[in-house]
Amino acid sequence: MRVVMFGYQTWGHRTLQALLDSEHEVTLVVTHPRSEHAYEKIWDDSVAELAEKHEVPVLLRKRPGDPELLERLRQAAPDVIVATNWRTWIPPEIFDLPPYGTLNVHDSLLPAYAGFSPLIWALLNGEREVGVTAHLMDETLDAGDIVLQRAIPVGPTDTTTDLFHRTLELFGPITVDGLALIASGRTDWTPQDRSKASFFHKRSIEESRIDWNWPAEEIERLVRAQSDPYPNAFTHHDGAPLRILAARVSEGRYGGTPGRIFYREGDGVVIVAGADARRGHRPGLAITRVRTDDGQEHAATDYFRTMGGYLTRYPDGRL
Repeated sequence: MRVVMFGYQTWGHRTLQALLDSEHEVTLVVTHPRSEHAYEKIWDDSVAELAEKHEVPVLLRKRPGDPELLERLRQAAPDVIVATNWRTWIPPEIFDLPPYGTLNVHDSLLPAYAGFSPLIWALLNGEREVGVTAHLMDETLDAGDIVLQRAIPVGPTDTTTDLFHRTLELFGPITVDGLALIASGRTDWTPQDRSKASFFHKRSIEESRIDWNWPAEEIERLVRAQSDPYPNAFTHHDGAPLRILAARVSEGRYGGTPGRIFYREGDGVVIVAGADARRGHRPGLAITRVRTDDGQEHAATDYFRTMGGYLTRYPDGRL
């Protein structure tokens, strides 16, 4: 089939490579300009450079729908459009243009975690599996009928970086396999159950700020969710930012005020956590590795030389 691809960053790069390696003909690629957004500078393999290397025409757009783009799409005469990690809404005059419509590939198990940063949000929420969905695009973002869906388990120590690499391996195969199903003439796709849908916004640095009123289990997942190269989970110590690189839920239960630097437990330093920490019924967060604002990494037991004091949400000492 003749394919036009809308794609961006490493997800789009991997998908385009799979299309180029397949029996399909890529007639046009549309991608976004490079961004300075903290999250969009991560996993930023260039779709444009890959397309140009293979002499595929490229258009750069922040948003689609202008007359020039529509004319170029008509000239490209696609049988199908493939969209991967396209960051803005695609209008009906584009997604309905090809005879087979538009196949969107999204890194969540839709209908849950539509929108942005699905792996991070899923890990934060303690999901036991994540995955990739190939669906036909309609007027509602990430809501069209499902063509294919593939899942992977989430382990107890997995980071978002781990999940990224494992789900990335699914993007090329699910795209090519989805196109094969579409080309076969099948139309018995699975409608999404909208009662189970959830839609998440883009993450910002604010979402990485640790709230010590959260239970230790949730803070530990935040640390894993904001693994390198993502902006790390952070707090403040003596007014300076402190990034938490590795932590675990403590073995013991610790009572007191959330954020208190309290006790050495094995290779970690326990911080009291949880809104009801005063009752002493819950574990704390045992931090094992930190990064200071100068970029230096430290074992927590080396950084916290003495116990006492607080880790705070804000540099002025507010908890």
